[in-house]
Amino acid sequence: MQDKTVSGFSKWSKEEKVKWLAEHFFVDGEAYTEELSSFWHGNIDLQRILDGFSENTVSNYIIPYGIAPNFLINDQIYAIPMAIEESSVVAAASSAAKFWLNRGGFKAEVLSTKKLGQVHFTWKGSPDKLQAHFAKLELELRKETAYLTTNMEGRGGGVTDIELRDLNHLEPNYYQLMVSFETCDSMGANFINSVLEEFAQILKNFVSRQKAFTAEEKQVKIVMAILSNYTPDCLVHVEVECPVDQLKGACEEMDGTTFAEKFATAIRIANIDPYRATTHNKGIFNGVDAVVMATANDFRAVEACGHAYAARDGQYRSLSYCEIENGVFRFWLDLPLALGTVGGLTTLHPLAKRSLELLGNPSAEELMMIIATTGLAQNFAAVRSLVTTGIQQGHMKMHLKNILNHLGANESECLQAEVHFSDKVVSFSTVRKFLESIRNYKGQPIIVTRQ
Repeated sequence: MQDKTVSGFSKWSKEEKVKWLAEHFFVDGEAYTEELSSFWHGNIDLQRILDGFSENTVSNYIIPYGIAPNFLINDQIYAIPMAIEESSVVAAASSAAKFWLNRGGFKAEVLSTKKLGQVHFTWKGSPDKLQAHFAKLELELRKETAYLTTNMEGRGGGVTDIELRDLNHLEPNYYQLMVSFETCDSMGANFINSVLEEFAQILKNFVSRQKAFTAEEKQVKIVMAILSNYTPDCLVHVEVECPVDQLKGACEEMDGTTFAEKFATAIRIANIDPYRATTHNKGIFNGVDAVVMATANDFRAVEACGHAYAARDGQYRSLSYCEIENGVFRFWLDLPLALGTVGGLTTLHPLAKRSLELLGNPSAEELMMIIATTGLAQNFAAVRSLVTTGIQQGHMKMHLKNILNHLGANESECLQAEVHFSDKVVSFSTVRKFLESIRNYKGQPIIVTRQ
């Protein structure tokens, strides 16, 4: 068996990495090499920046970058950038934005921007004894980390609260310092982690100096010091509302009242049933993640937090809600979002900078409102489709284009296929047969290529 292990891979040049991969893992190594290099950026300096985002990079992975226009948020119009590979998402968000454009638009507000971090440690002693010394410890923690927090405090942020948590009932001798932060327009991960690691060392030193403690009590074992991506108090609210009769047009086959009631039932189901809630919330994150990625924020952290928040009462539920009261339809979303508009990749990635410029160079709070709005719009569009025409109608229209590209259809064939499948089920086999029929009619054999 050919040896495919390697030593020192990270120290090789990009070209050397690609050459090794081509030789050891691909039948047509030359084609692989050519394909990877075709995605390298023509600007050498920019490519060097892109390569620095991660490790062992050999190329750039392309994801479509689209725009959803006509978003009216707090009486301001936005064209929202979305980086996503899934069909129908940008179209659905755009459709929802246009629907609500003349119905008052979206209203959003940031409820809180608190972020959290923890120092996890074990200590053998009386919880009351440790708590009795906590006031002094807190003063020392703040004083000794002033060199780290001064600049952030100058921008209106910093460490806002420190709590000693006794968790002995869950794990013997286990405690936490639960620390709250305000990081202004930065996501603040590096700031938070630097402060927490310093807190851990200060805690150890503080405990070791306490004369009232026994020798055993002067020993603190730090397990870890790290931010938490669960930030339930970094929260944004967004909603739409209008009289039920203004929902006419949401579906040709339903009046406003019928649509509103069916829509609200679908939302209640997503709050009752975790199986439905999972897919329901995935649709919300179709919109959220696309803007998070377009602005070079951390979509993995955003998703982890959102899904944890959806299960905050012990059962996984919908993140969105709907009610109909006194003839008024109201649909809203509460979503925790820890974001940044300065620092990190937001200032290094060229398209991220353009995305923020497109949005008017928003503050972190404004970006929270924009992204939550996109999630609510996406959710509205998806549920509207589900309770009316079904989700596949719009999705399969885009899927048809992908199949046609896969089968190497030319422009004329694509146009004929769109007409033919406007009222038919789309599948790979049915599209293939259709292309065979029109090509054979022309006396041309079907040619299948991989794009």
